Amino acid sequence: MRAVLIGGSGATGKVLVQELLKSSDFTEIVLLLRRKTFEEQPKLKQIIVDFDRLKEFEEEIRGEVAFSCLGTTRKDAGSKDAQWKVDHDLNLQFAAFAKKNEIPCFVLLSAVNADAGSKIFYNRMKGSLEQHVKALDFGQLIIVQPGGLIRPETNRLGEKIGINALRTFNRIGLFKTYEALPVATVAKAMIQSIHNRKERINIISVEDIKQLSETADQQ
Repeated sequence: MRAVLIGGSGATGKVLVQELLKSSDFTEIVLLLRRKTFEEQPKLKQIIVDFDRLKEFEEEIRGEVAFSCLGTTRKDAGSKDAQWKVDHDLNLQFAAFAKKNEIPCFVLLSAVNADAGSKIFYNRMKGSLEQHVKALDFGQLIIVQPGGLIRPETNRLGEKIGINALRTFNRIGLFKTYEALPVATVAKAMIQSIHNRKERINIISVEDIKQLSETADQQ
């Protein structure tokens, strides 16, 4: 299979790329990136993209499966509008090109409690993206909804504190819906979901992510 991916320089995206490279199911992995991120490998193609001109790279968005992992934080983006442009608009534009080029399977990294009607900005942004990608009517759409993400070597103090607190609550059985999972677990589940989930629209919960990752490890 040929896979095309956006967001490969992020924490989850980096691990996803490594897992795709290890998989014999994928013969070519095409990454749309702002800058070169990985060492050269035979089946890896890194395309340096100006995301303000993504349409110019539309022809590269072809294959059997597309993975959408692009995301940022409000702090890094600088404002809500700037974060919306990255997390919502660019991912949706990528999905639209994937649909136009007849990619049959689209895998979207979203978040738990995504809800287009939410009063919480982040949940509303993710929910709106899910809603618009569903409307594109892919042959198979997989929406992965993790809770907290455990990113290796993160330098975000707030994230470290939040994840540690969440893991403490999880150990006593609280907030299991938001259970913090390593990005490697999420990445493995994203790939495994292609083989294990065959419905037209598949919502992958935290428990689903864990089960799919365990299945991948057993193979």
